[in-house]
Amino acid sequence: MTEQKNTFADQKRKTVETAEFTEDGRYKRKVRSFVLRTGRLSEYQRQMMNDNWANYGLDYQETPFDFAEIYGNDHPVVLEIGFGMGKSLVEMAAQNPDKNYLGIEVHTPGVGACLAYALEKGVKNLRVMCHDATEILRDCIAENSLGGLQLFFPDPWQKAKHHKRRIVQAAFVETVATKLHCGGFIHFATDWENYAEHMLDVLQSMQSAVGIRNVSATNDYIERPDFRPLTKFEQRGHKLGHGVWDLYFIKE
Repeated sequence: MTEQKNTFADQKRKTVETAEFTEDGRYKRKVRSFVLRTGRLSEYQRQMMNDNWANYGLDYQETPFDFAEIYGNDHPVVLEIGFGMGKSLVEMAAQNPDKNYLGIEVHTPGVGACLAYALEKGVKNLRVMCHDATEILRDCIAENSLGGLQLFFPDPWQKAKHHKRRIVQAAFVETVATKLHCGGFIHFATDWENYAEHMLDVLQSMQSAVGIRNVSATNDYIERPDFRPLTKFEQRGHKLGHGVWDLYFIKE
């Protein structure tokens, strides 16, 4: 009989979604931008989480983080939502020691893989979280405290009836903008043209309201910048002839 796992890493997946209830005790159903998959957490990924969370992990809290205390410096903090297996995030952290990176991923296999690669590369300017990003933005991130927000290849929710689940909505952009300090950036990337158009529409509609500006010379998309590593997922897409759209806005 296989031993039932009950380690920190195994419990973390169970606490990604914080249950909320109405005043009369009914479960409050939320529209999530993600679905928790039951992907297998390997023994190695489990060990990486269990052994290294104290140094690399942050837990959700109801008050804003003190980034200077967490990172031990006052470098700009770049938040990435949905880092997958974490390879590109770790590479960006390694290449930019003058910045701090905070990555959010709800799938524990990806968190474990990210921690393993961070250890391999010896990066010190990275922290990770395993929780709903919208709740982290709402409660854990102070206003005017971020140097940038990265969202690369989020779930496109292709069916029209599921578009409400897309994380990029007006309310999300408004929240992100309040968390950025002046000069901070919003960088989105997707390989779904329909979602790219949706992202652009949302960002453009919010420009004057939240004080953001599109850096694109054509007022739409930019070429993939050198500082965004090419992911394995993206390389595979290029071979299949898929396009990729990058959007980059600055808070003024």
